[in-house]
Amino acid sequence: MISAYEEAETSITDPDLLDRLRQAKKECDIEFLKSDLPALMRESKDGITRVKKIVQNLKDFSHADVSDEWRYADLHHGLDSTLTIVNNEIKYKAEVVKEYAPLPEVECLPSQLNQVFMNLLVNAAQAIDEKGVITIRTGLQGDEVWVDILDNGKGIAPEHIQKVFDPFFTTKPVGKGTGLGLSLSYGIVQKHHGRMEVQSELGKGTMFRVWLPVNQAQKAS
Repeated sequence: MISAYEEAETSITDPDLLDRLRQAKKECDIEFLKSDLPALMRESKDGITRVKKIVQNLKDFSHADVSDEWRYADLHHGLDSTLTIVNNEIKYKAEVVKEYAPLPEVECLPSQLNQVFMNLLVNAAQAIDEKGVITIRTGLQGDEVWVDILDNGKGIAPEHIQKVFDPFFTTKPVGKGTGLGLSLSYGIVQKHHGRMEVQSELGKGTMFRVWLPVNQAQKAS
């Protein structure tokens, strides 16, 4: 429409009217708006798409649209959704490397496992002082799957390794941790008839491994 008006300017013979139109165009900065608006609309569309993805991942993370019941779920999907949720915690601290192996769907409480993944990922990021790497590996062994979350951060002292799953134990500064994240995660994994393992070396990093049975019936019996 603006282009059509500009073409019509050539037929205006009243100099006062033409001057007023040109002054109005200058005040509105029409030339800039014509070039800026398409880019602005593209960026807005990209932003809306990102918001949609974040909302969907929040729903996937919490499973707000389903009851918290045992069902078969894709652990990789849960890990990816959780990564989106904690992205701001990680993106300035570490590059995330995914080494996913083919896995069967696992009988679980998906939202609770996502809480476990979130705690481990946030802890991994907080263990890195500047810029590091967080690696997520998965695998299948017999009737169990495993998920590794590794960081190349400062590591855990040997005398603290046996205490990391104890309630209220934390190596973080006062006000930076409750000491409940790993304890709650340990309880959730136990509820799934699984187990958690930890390996760490000061100055080199830490690895947490979560083992989970593919089927709960086998373990419950």
